[in-house]
Amino acid sequence: MTDPAQTLTPVPKEPVDENLWLEDIHGAEQLDWVREQNARTEELLETGDYPELEAEILEVMDSQDRIPMVTKRGDWYYNFWRDAQNPKGLWRRTRWESYVTDSPEWEVLLDVDALAANEGVEWVWAGASFLRPEDGKSWRRCVVRLSPDGGDASALREYDVEDRAFVSAEEGGFSLPAAKGGADWLDADTLIVSSTLGTDAVTMSSYPRIVRKLPRGIALEDAEVIFEVPADHLMASGGFDDTPGFERLIASDRISFFDVQHSVWRDGAWQQIPVPTDVDIDLHREWLLFRPQRDWEVEGTVHRGGSLLAADFEAFLGGSRDLTLLFAPDAHTSLQSWSWTRNHLLVNLLRDVSSEIRVLTPPTPPSADWTAEELDACPPLHLVESHAVDDEDPEAGDDYWLIATGFLTPTTLLRGSIGGSHEQVKQAPSFFDESRFLVEQHFATSEDGTQVPYFQVGPKDLELDGSHPTQLSGYGGFEISRTPAYSGVIGRAWLERGGVYVVANIRGGGEYGPAWHQAALKENRHRAYEDFAAVARDLIRREVTSPAHLGCTGGSNGGLLVGNMLVNYPGLFGAISCGVPLLDMRRYTKLSAGTSWIAEYGDPDVPEQWEFIKTFSPYHLLRDGVDYPDTFIWTATSDDRVGPVQARKMAARMLAMGIPNVWYHEALEGGHAGASNNRQAAALQARSQAFLWRSLRG
Repeated sequence: MTDPAQTLTPVPKEPVDENLWLEDIHGAEQLDWVREQNARTEELLETGDYPELEAEILEVMDSQDRIPMVTKRGDWYYNFWRDAQNPKGLWRRTRWESYVTDSPEWEVLLDVDALAANEGVEWVWAGASFLRPEDGKSWRRCVVRLSPDGGDASALREYDVEDRAFVSAEEGGFSLPAAKGGADWLDADTLIVSSTLGTDAVTMSSYPRIVRKLPRGIALEDAEVIFEVPADHLMASGGFDDTPGFERLIASDRISFFDVQHSVWRDGAWQQIPVPTDVDIDLHREWLLFRPQRDWEVEGTVHRGGSLLAADFEAFLGGSRDLTLLFAPDAHTSLQSWSWTRNHLLVNLLRDVSSEIRVLTPPTPPSADWTAEELDACPPLHLVESHAVDDEDPEAGDDYWLIATGFLTPTTLLRGSIGGSHEQVKQAPSFFDESRFLVEQHFATSEDGTQVPYFQVGPKDLELDGSHPTQLSGYGGFEISRTPAYSGVIGRAWLERGGVYVVANIRGGGEYGPAWHQAALKENRHRAYEDFAAVARDLIRREVTSPAHLGCTGGSNGGLLVGNMLVNYPGLFGAISCGVPLLDMRRYTKLSAGTSWIAEYGDPDVPEQWEFIKTFSPYHLLRDGVDYPDTFIWTATSDDRVGPVQARKMAARMLAMGIPNVWYHEALEGGHAGASNNRQAAALQARSQAFLWRSLRG
């Protein structure tokens, strides 16, 4: 079969940027251009059965039968919930006896819709952090985080869950305006705050540069600076470990996205935890865990990148290098996460992108060995994640949650206790007829011979004739894994209409650990794109689909991925949906939080690095005379992470070049997610799905 991909050569020199004017995000002329494009796109896509499609998607998102996931604090289980009646959401809580029923009785703590209406601000819930009570049970005070537009910047306000009210200024309540950063409780009257508020408080990456100790009643700018980092580092952060008996103040200098130096406050000064900056650590009671990103040699022993090791924290800080290897990766198995219960360590693994969970038990006495056993809870081609319910609960400290999902398995929440069994607590509803479909895993061969796994979801009776509209999704960056997951939206909007859905596990992601990620960094970025193209070719080779019926979709770094499919592999695809994307890699470090990603992509201001970056900068690789696939680019004005600028400029250049079938849409709020409530999210999904179906159905 002839490879439908076109071989393209890099642009020899950087063209003039005629779209710099669009970088004024909130300019009147620029927003007029956005509204014009939005109207054009909505006129095209929001026709025919679009209203029904959007309504079906919204029904999934607003379903009252969704699982209300909870966090335990004391005797209460807390949840944040959005639905049709509460589009901005309710922060609420209930007791265990009520939670396990089909209709829990919820105590509403904060109605975000009512708050937004009362204050005239479009608040978006961003979370809450509790002050540990002295008795360990009566969790009452917290700091609530609220974003004014869905972006990363959030206001911080003290809240009393018993009074169900913000603590007023007259009472000395903490209240900080919207900024990037966060806060942690040091004690009942003091916060540890990292914030972009104030003079010289922001790094070049747009994140906090300093950490302050903020007593109640003191203005932030007058609070003591306790930690700071150079402006060319990514960010500073601080926090307080309030575990009884192990209290400690911790600060972190995140030098780059993948390099961080942690310090602990000792004897009136910061003492660095002596590990390389590319070794991730976790402090828990007396234990210090290590997860090196690259091979790490300690006293003559080399520990592979992606391993998990443990040491006694005080002994390690004192100079001991007595490490215990808890997990070592192999060619098929990688470490994804871990969680401590009271007496055990739950380790979440992926084996060829299917879950495996191990229970590790520290030695008693310390001179003995750790023990390990597998938790029998993981069916093939599924994701099952485990984490502790509440490791400090005197009666249920070894209880754990299991969250199980698969492409055709609605999410299920289970609870168990280590050493005992686990039982189902709740299951999400079915939103389509899963019995009609089949999940398969295949492996494509990339250009350098690497075997790249991908999941295919399609009809059981799929006829391999190349005719099926196929949606290929990918990400391939920042060591983020794409795993099996149930989606009522994909089921309704794509599978039941006759489409095939595919998820590619390409390099750059974390499916096979840090080495899989590092294989596609900087000058090797092309490997992620070669992997994705290899999956596309394999689908065509197997006659699941053909270029005219194959579309791809991705957001953020995934938007850069599919942008590269557009410019470097246009012959493989009939349509491309590109969301909240990076696309202008010449100026990405000048836009929003772009500087923070230099460790991933490289620095375009360094000539030697621009030489390889320009080979994956879609904005600079557009050329006349190429038959590009249908293209839909979407973003949000309020996205303060990637920002809307790169999407605007790409669409504007394509339109000015006279490239047909290019559409653009920009939500005026919603942050990097592109939506701040279920209705906006449903519209976003409906537009993307409607666009792909319209272009690929033939």
